[in-house]
Amino acid sequence: MNRLNRCNSGVLLLTTVLLSSCASLDNVVSAPTVSLRNVHVEDIGFDSQTFILSFDVRNPNPFPLPVKSINYGVKLDGHRFASGEAACSFTIAAGGDGEFAISVDVNLLQTAPELLFIVRDATRREIPYSLEGRLGIDIPYTKPVKFQSSGLIRLQASAR
Repeated sequence: MNRLNRCNSGVLLLTTVLLSSCASLDNVVSAPTVSLRNVHVEDIGFDSQTFILSFDVRNPNPFPLPVKSINYGVKLDGHRFASGEAACSFTIAAGGDGEFAISVDVNLLQTAPELLFIVRDATRREIPYSLEGRLGIDIPYTKPVKFQSSGLIRLQASAR
């Protein structure tokens, strides 16, 4: 019986050590730098507008970072422009740079009429943006990593 208790204690100790090392894996992954590179006006209609948001991402980690999803929120000139979550599948090289794009459908008349003027102005001049979100990382036991950035952006109109 004493030997069985020692064996169970050993298994319990080993399980605790393994679980705690997995739980601390979150501290090993440094958050990548994500910035909004471009907002491209793809299509503008009366009741719907389509934009392509292009992002640059820099991986500060000494290992590749496989991304499986992105949760994002973008504000233009202090007003919520777009937010959502998208499934994706790309890998950023260790210490490297990458890029990705998301198509966003917006109804500016319903969501925020003041954004109509901001979008119009943003094709003529740079406007401030803020970006925040989380990247879902495809590494077991790793929680999504947060990112946040801000800067200036000019919207690119479609050549149609």
